[in-house]
Amino acid sequence: MKNIFISQFIIIIMITTLYSQDRPTGKNYTTRSEVIAQNGIACTSQPLATMVAIDILKKGGNATDAAIAANAMLGLVEPMSCGIGGDLFVILWDAKTKKLYGLNGSGRSPKNLTLAKLKEMGLDKIPIRGPLPVSVPGCVDGWFELHKKFGKMPMNKILASTIDYARNGFPVSEVIANAWGNSVESLKESPGFLDAFSINGKAPKKGEIFKNQGLANTLERIANNGRNEFYKGETAKRIAAFVKEHGGYLSEDDLAGHFSEWVEPVSTSYRGYDVWELPPNGQGIAALQMLNILEQFDIASMGFGSEKYLHLLIEAKKLAYEDRAKFYADPDFNKLPIEKLISKEYAKNRAKLIDKNKSAKTYSAGKLEEGDTIYLTVADSEGNIVSFIQSQYWGFGSGLAPTGLGFTLQNRGELFTFEDGHYNIYEPGKRPFHTIIPAFVTKDGKPFISFGVMGGAMQPQGHVQVLINIIDFGMNMQEAGDALRIRHGGSSQPTGSIMKDGGVVYMESGFSYETIRALMDKEHKIQFLDGGYGGYQGIMYDYKNKVYLGASESRKDGMAAGY
Repeated sequence: MKNIFISQFIIIIMITTLYSQDRPTGKNYTTRSEVIAQNGIACTSQPLATMVAIDILKKGGNATDAAIAANAMLGLVEPMSCGIGGDLFVILWDAKTKKLYGLNGSGRSPKNLTLAKLKEMGLDKIPIRGPLPVSVPGCVDGWFELHKKFGKMPMNKILASTIDYARNGFPVSEVIANAWGNSVESLKESPGFLDAFSINGKAPKKGEIFKNQGLANTLERIANNGRNEFYKGETAKRIAAFVKEHGGYLSEDDLAGHFSEWVEPVSTSYRGYDVWELPPNGQGIAALQMLNILEQFDIASMGFGSEKYLHLLIEAKKLAYEDRAKFYADPDFNKLPIEKLISKEYAKNRAKLIDKNKSAKTYSAGKLEEGDTIYLTVADSEGNIVSFIQSQYWGFGSGLAPTGLGFTLQNRGELFTFEDGHYNIYEPGKRPFHTIIPAFVTKDGKPFISFGVMGGAMQPQGHVQVLINIIDFGMNMQEAGDALRIRHGGSSQPTGSIMKDGGVVYMESGFSYETIRALMDKEHKIQFLDGGYGGYQGIMYDYKNKVYLGASESRKDGMAAGY
């Protein structure tokens, strides 16, 4: 009997092994396979946008063409997060010159709106919605700057699929439908909004077909007439007239005077990898500051999800964001100490302030905890790789939808401060502090990873957590994005502006009780939220096998695809 039992047990184990060749999962998270492709790959937050990018690559376009096409499509299918009424930032690896390029495509505040005028209105800050936070949309100019320098396919072909989908309709996906529904109720009084973004006054449901004839017409004019259509043509005139009609200050002159800026990406090394971000007015260097601090500790030995690692991550974030609150602003109006902020020496001095046994209570975590954004990354057969992020800030931006144009205008101006002497104080013709940041990693001077994490002030925190997952904890590209994340916020509310009494650590469900208890013993305030942890896309190049590895995390509707 005993031998029969043992034999049956062995057979059960063999059968179980035979039919259980699933991928391994993390202790507290599940993941799926990376997408692996030889010729090209695209990762976006919506499958239709990913496929539009892949179609461009298959038709002979390059990574720049595909990124523009995907962004245009995302403006249609995920309109609360992005669109031509917003700004963009890009880091691009050009295979021909073997060099990284950075593009700052952010717009400036109206020149005829002054701080004195705002204060005369009885305001102590720029409101979140309405005409006053509207700044010049930089997206379209950013497209054409990228295309002029690196594009290959004609712009009318790049935009053709989005125009077609806008005219004939597309099915709304699940996560986007939920966000869309939340926005419609809060913005139903915003001028032009319901006409552009509702079906009989209601948000489209999951799977419902939505059409945007206004956007189709606008994109068609841009495709036919070029960049100046948006900044000097019929579209510009209609934007300026609409804003003026509703009490705003953005003018035809503001639009006509807009230009993007090519900038040099800045970097720091982290355990032999060079991590690249764009300089301010964005917040990318916060990720570099955090990495410089964390490099001084043996993170790998602490283990993913451990209390020791998370405590150091939180404290490094507090230190970096104290500087973010003070120094990140438009460099045209300020002399910014960027080299010092991202230096190793500075990081060593800052790291000395961390108490390994207790949460710090007095750092200022700054402002800006909200934001709806899209991130995408595309690579082509020639070795060009684009790290691309675009947003209108809050869901549907200002809420203003110029009549018949099919998009809302961003509300980035809300990020200015009225504080005397502050680097980011409101001034006419100034770019506000910006939350959206693309990222890139090189190794030995060669492209290694293009990635980003969407979501307001979560973005630098997300960049750091993803990179540590890959470099210190040995995760692959998909695991690194799917793994549990935390977010440190400024106050007891997700929209808090200033860190009070140590701030709050928001944690996804799945971290161990032991970790949570140990963080609380160090006086961290813990709260659990279902959302607000960003949305990640990434591409890695495998030099040994000469293939791209792509990932799109499960928190969004997104998809990675290649061929």
